[in-house]
Amino acid sequence: MERLFSTRRVFLVVLAAGLFSLAARDLSDPDIWWHLRTGQLILETRSVPHTDPFSYTRRGEVWIAHEWLTEVFLYLAYRVAGKGALVIGFAAIIAAAFLIAYRRSPGRPYLAGAMTAWGALASVPTWGVRPQMLTLLLVSLFLFFLDQSELNPRLLWWLPALTLLWVNLHGGYAVGIGLIVLYFAGSALDWAFGRVSRAQAVSRMRHLTAVLFACLMLVPFNPSGTRLYWYPIETLRSRALQGYISEWRPPDFHLARFQLFFWMVLFTGVALALSKERVRFHQWLIAVVTAGAALHSIRHIPIFALVAIPLLSERLEHLLTNRPWANSLLVPRANSSPRLVSTNALILMSVLAFVALHLYHTVREFKTSEARTFPAAAASFLTAEHVPVPLLNHYDWGGYLIWRLYPKYHVWVDGRTDLYGDNFMEQFLQLYWAKEGWKQQLDNAGIMSVILPPSAPLARSLLHVPGWQQIYGDGQAVILTRTDISK
Repeated sequence: MERLFSTRRVFLVVLAAGLFSLAARDLSDPDIWWHLRTGQLILETRSVPHTDPFSYTRRGEVWIAHEWLTEVFLYLAYRVAGKGALVIGFAAIIAAAFLIAYRRSPGRPYLAGAMTAWGALASVPTWGVRPQMLTLLLVSLFLFFLDQSELNPRLLWWLPALTLLWVNLHGGYAVGIGLIVLYFAGSALDWAFGRVSRAQAVSRMRHLTAVLFACLMLVPFNPSGTRLYWYPIETLRSRALQGYISEWRPPDFHLARFQLFFWMVLFTGVALALSKERVRFHQWLIAVVTAGAALHSIRHIPIFALVAIPLLSERLEHLLTNRPWANSLLVPRANSSPRLVSTNALILMSVLAFVALHLYHTVREFKTSEARTFPAAAASFLTAEHVPVPLLNHYDWGGYLIWRLYPKYHVWVDGRTDLYGDNFMEQFLQLYWAKEGWKQQLDNAGIMSVILPPSAPLARSLLHVPGWQQIYGDGQAVILTRTDISK
């Protein structure tokens, strides 16, 4: 009993439970729905689509379904255990990614635990039930094996196996390739500046080169083949992603939710610059590169956090060593009094009860949160009725309408921005915001109906256009159709 409820063990369980609870989110990500429908389509047809099946505007055009395996797992989990399985599964994935970062950190349990909690809280704005969380887990695993391989180079050969899985789960596999390159460059700089011997550096670089080559050779082993080599580059070059998708924009430090990330970047830079212990070049490289990526795009914040957690823990441990007042942070006291055991047991039971209640509340509120975020009632109306098509929809609702209405309806646009391209997205936004020439654009596109938020500029403008009428409306969505079908 004393061992089971030791302070160290209870702290670790509380940390894991806290991460899990923090990551247990509702299904508010707009892309989860088309991912589910794609997984269903793959299982029903027993093939991965290579052309778009879901939209009016891109149907039949080439589509790289780079998340196909994730989508299969998503739909299988949903079919077997419902939407709650998605929440539990992705909460576990996110928690595991940060617990691996904790495992990589010196100063366990308390100092590393505090840094892990800091990194997790800084990353919260990017979390959700979304395939890119698998990239987060795989980044964490890559960092673990790359760090541990300095003592045991054979561990590097886990990376090709993980890459083979990664290229079928998510297009973020390129992050793993980049990490290998940064560790290689760090080894070369360590040798050039005399921080390791020539023999050590050459051996390290030889192993990293072999593993990098193996990982690159495995990239085409996916349904899209060699096209996946270029997919990450094309994504990063997309004007639409960078300009119109909020998670691809830089974090706004005027907002409270990005303050923890700001301070983490600042403290990591100061800690590395002022460290009395010699910092390895690969640590500098991955810190600078991932911080730059996170400052450029919000979605990269958790990757920086996974890098920063061990670096901060290590620097703080060095700073606090030999300071008597900090001993309790570095070395847990061996106190096994009955009162402490009882207190730890009470804390543990309370935390686990809170996690269970939070999870229950999240699952119970699915319908309410779905109706609050997506046009649930309007989709039911469209299911019962048949409005004239093509049907133009709000960008954030495209995935949900694919899930609810396909194949009866096809969407105008959805979250697959890479499929639609920059020019299409710019034209769509011009139409959505009812900018100059929108009426002609609407007629030229042959749009017969729209489903939009009541506050959308296009919806409000159409209410005053002869030949259009509203046939459905609620607080979430309005549906308007042409009455003059000659247009």
